[in-house]
Amino acid sequence: MRTLKLSVTSLLMCALCTISAKAQTETSIGGLIAYGTEVESIGIGANAEFPIIENLTVSPSFIYYFPKDEVGVKINWFEINANANYYFVNQDNLGVYGLAGLNYSSINVKLTGAAAAFGQNLSASDGSLGINLGGGANFELNGGLTLFSELRYVVIDRGQLVLAAGVRFKI
Repeated sequence: MRTLKLSVTSLLMCALCTISAKAQTETSIGGLIAYGTEVESIGIGANAEFPIIENLTVSPSFIYYFPKDEVGVKINWFEINANANYYFVNQDNLGVYGLAGLNYSSINVKLTGAAAAFGQNLSASDGSLGINLGGGANFELNGGLTLFSELRYVVIDRGQLVLAAGVRFKI
């Protein structure tokens, strides 16, 4: 798996170095709402987009999923993403892109309820690196406001499909 991660990272870096075009100048930041299929929970987060060259941006994001309490087990989950977005369509108010990037997911599991009442205060945490693959679309409104939606698959231990939507403001 480590070799695959290094190969994908090397491929992205080579692609960045071989593309030459006019630089873009509009950076945007904003918030989002997401749903993850593995965590089976809704999350909130922050997202930004930094132009590198024409049709290529870097887009970091953070998502915190609302904690779940299932049968005496409390689950907390968050993820940090660093994606490269390549715009296949970038006309007027509409942008459609494919994305690839890295993901770090962290999960914390803690016993609650009856188990905790008997002195069993047990918890465990784990973090994993993964690869993001997906796509999205932006719709620019007046006043520097952009609505966006994104669908990506996180290639990680059990995998997770993430659907996100939000708004970004140009700065």
